[in-house]
Amino acid sequence: MKAPAPRSRLVCFPHAGGSASYYLPVARALGDIADVVAVQYPGRQDRRHEPFLPTLADVADQMLGVAGPLDDLPLVLFGHSMGASIAFEVAARLEAGGARPAALFASGRRAPSTHRVETVHKQDDAGLLAEVRDLNGTDTALLNSDPEFRQMVLPALRADYRAAETYEWVPGPALGCPIVALRGVDDPHADEAETLAWQQHTTGGFEMHSFTGGHFFVNDHVAEVIRLVRGRLSAAAHP
Repeated sequence: MKAPAPRSRLVCFPHAGGSASYYLPVARALGDIADVVAVQYPGRQDRRHEPFLPTLADVADQMLGVAGPLDDLPLVLFGHSMGASIAFEVAARLEAGGARPAALFASGRRAPSTHRVETVHKQDDAGLLAEVRDLNGTDTALLNSDPEFRQMVLPALRADYRAAETYEWVPGPALGCPIVALRGVDDPHADEAETLAWQQHTTGGFEMHSFTGGHFFVNDHVAEVIRLVRGRLSAAAHP
């Protein structure tokens, strides 16, 4: 969604199993001041006939092709969960090519330098769906009642979990852009120490904001998150 005369741009990266439409409320809320772009990973919605990409690095490489040409305006990147790791990798690629984002929002995701052994992607369908229900990330009523919806969602969900859980950060230069880390205080996938570790990945300034709730705390704190993003977009437009 594009503002009449945008002076900055927000590029949003969805969570595992998510799609670009997740960020429609963000586009509606911020479209008055910025061009809002939500990327679509292959294998879902309008790209459902395209093959899934095997690794998070592969996804980041492809998403760089989307975000790279958009640097005619100051860029703010926002990623939630797996999307935060992808946004980070895209930011690193942009900076390696000489284009520095104005800010990176890393939401609901541990820092790349932290490590956990995670194997949800190896579970059977029931185990994978149980994980999603526990996180409240997908419409559980549809998952429970609509077999066709389940079969549509499961392949993308498993592919994304595999990419996210097998992701290994390759140490390199810290980002020059500031990082704003967001977390839910009850998020089982990103505790306080793992979120604070994002500070090690930037020389451009760091903030952490904690919210009540779990992994999808953003759904309950849309106004506060929008306020933080709006502030960065405004600052980027008026340096």
